[in-house]
Amino acid sequence: MAKKKKEKKGIKRMKKRDLAELIASHFQLHAEQTFGLKQLFRGLKLTTHPLKMLCVDVLNEMIEDGFLVEPEKGEFKLNGKGQILTGIFQRKSNGKNSFTPDEGGAPIFIAERNAAHAMNGDRVRVALCARRKRKEPEGEVIEILERAKTTFVGTLKVTKNYAFLLTESSTLANDIFIPKEKLKGGKDGDKAVVRITEWPDEAKNPFGEVVDVLGKAGDNNTEMHAILAEYGLPYTYPASVEAAAEKLPAEITPEDYAEREDFRTVTTFTIDPKDAKDFDDALSIRPLKPGLWEVGVHIADVSHYVKEGGAIDKEAVKRATSVYLVDRTIPMLPERLCNFICSLRPNEEKLAYSVIFTLNDNAEVKDYRIRHTVIKSDRRFTYEEAQAIIETGTGDYTYEILELNRLAQQLRARRMAAGSIDFDRVEVKFEIDEKGKPLSVYFKQSKEANKLIEEFMLLANRTVAEHIGKVPKNKKPKVFPYRIHDLPDPMKLENLNQFIARFGYKIRTGGSKTEVSRSLNRLLSDVSGKKEQNLIETVSLRAMQKARYSIHNIGHYGLAFDYYTHFTSPIRRYPDLMVHRLLTRYEAGGRTAQADKYEELCEHSSAMEQTAASAERASVKYKQVEFMGERIGNVYDGVISGVTEWGIYVEINENKCEGMVPMRDLGDDYYEFDEKNYCLIGRRHHRKFSLGDPVKIKVARANLEKKQLDFTLAE
Repeated sequence: MAKKKKEKKGIKRMKKRDLAELIASHFQLHAEQTFGLKQLFRGLKLTTHPLKMLCVDVLNEMIEDGFLVEPEKGEFKLNGKGQILTGIFQRKSNGKNSFTPDEGGAPIFIAERNAAHAMNGDRVRVALCARRKRKEPEGEVIEILERAKTTFVGTLKVTKNYAFLLTESSTLANDIFIPKEKLKGGKDGDKAVVRITEWPDEAKNPFGEVVDVLGKAGDNNTEMHAILAEYGLPYTYPASVEAAAEKLPAEITPEDYAEREDFRTVTTFTIDPKDAKDFDDALSIRPLKPGLWEVGVHIADVSHYVKEGGAIDKEAVKRATSVYLVDRTIPMLPERLCNFICSLRPNEEKLAYSVIFTLNDNAEVKDYRIRHTVIKSDRRFTYEEAQAIIETGTGDYTYEILELNRLAQQLRARRMAAGSIDFDRVEVKFEIDEKGKPLSVYFKQSKEANKLIEEFMLLANRTVAEHIGKVPKNKKPKVFPYRIHDLPDPMKLENLNQFIARFGYKIRTGGSKTEVSRSLNRLLSDVSGKKEQNLIETVSLRAMQKARYSIHNIGHYGLAFDYYTHFTSPIRRYPDLMVHRLLTRYEAGGRTAQADKYEELCEHSSAMEQTAASAERASVKYKQVEFMGERIGNVYDGVISGVTEWGIYVEINENKCEGMVPMRDLGDDYYEFDEKNYCLIGRRHHRKFSLGDPVKIKVARANLEKKQLDFTLAE
């Protein structure tokens, strides 16, 4: 009887170890349940304040040890994940490897001794190590489930008895050992692509074989191919696919003429960059009656020639996009198709897929039709030629170009009023000699001629997306690839607002979509022409989500369109080819396409677009380093474009080349990195280096191998 009475009163005193055992057994007994603090105190009969405080201590330690998880603040549950996890391994050349579990959560540190020679991006199985107090969780790779990447690009070091591939990869700490018989003719100093064949447990270095010798390091062709190989992009076109393209008939048949709308007598022209060869869009215009215009957006009918599942199509799927390096284009399609058969060249009859608009004088769409057509371009304009006509009012087809420009400006004004964001970035371009050497840097800016083409392409893309996506309420839209762009992350907008405040600007971070985008446009307009323009535009772009392809339409925030797709560049983008095929299928009354297949193609196309953009940036960086390599010792005005714990990045005002002033060259002080305020502050002299500050620098070193420029302060 007395014992029962004591239980009723609850526990008043207990040692920490005993309480921990009691809590552990309670959670193991109720493995699926979540408990709040009050429930636990009640369930464990903890009645005194010291015991409750001790319980909170034990719970926090159990969370730290991974025994418990906290699904929500103040809620506790047994961690059912166990000690064995699968996920992705991230290798770093500094040995700070990490592992991200499939089910999410914080990355887990993997020391080099516990990495089992896993490579960056590998799918692995990891055993969690016993947790040490106040230490981050650690793990050990116990199995490599799937290799992500086995090929690397670098420079061969060949001696009498052995050879190595020296890599600049940030994800590989060790050079790759190559047996002499696996060199494939590679010589000392050659750039090569090497595949890792094995990495024995006891060996410090992985073993590999040469897959391809790219040529002598430093040679322009070699270096451009090395950039492509580094990103897993092709640098040659398969002979079998070229052969398939050679067999395609270029002639237009009587059947083609019969089933297409004929635009050969309507004034039509192309406007493209001066070095373009693949003209995949043309515009036509004719008056229908006073105040009413017919404008045709004519796109190369690639799907007529490239049939789904054929050799050319399979290669196009794999590539998904053309890649534009500084000095060359790596096309998605064989040259015979992209520069000859499909290219809308002047005075040649071509097959096109067209969106034909009836527009009034205010550029309002009164009607449209989507048709397969035959066209004949009357003239090929460069952007510069079209711009000269807009500015002077004289030249070929002046009347048509000025009318199209007037309509385009109205389309643009309406788009901006609806909340479209005007990211009009300055592009860095190089004048290059026949050997690929950069002679000078110039900036490509978007003028009225560029914007004329842009507006009509946007209108065609939007119309095609609405044509398929907009359906009556009770009907389901058919499967279709959309170009989607999500709203910015509010946290990133808040960070952007804090950052631009130092320059005296501000934006709205709340309110309607249109209000936020209008305030962003105001910011972009205010910084135009100022020294901080490039920096603020770059940081603003980072606050945006990335546009991507998906069959699940959420609209395009940046353009302020509810429906948007890519229809206008099938020569250089695979999603446009998908859109052409599905449009044709649906116009003929075909059933909806397979959702999974098209979503997978959308995801692949989005990933390849990002990879191509990274390779393009790497080629620009290479040329910048090459260009500045001949200007060692020169002094320039610049602006701080990045602040890190290892130094400051500076962008030179006159040529936009970016380099780093390493921490060791920042003078006789110890600097602390203030991450929140993007600055370094000296402990002794309190000198401050903040993002956006003007500085004078001297070019100190140019490392082409690492695509890296080092500056020193010139003050």
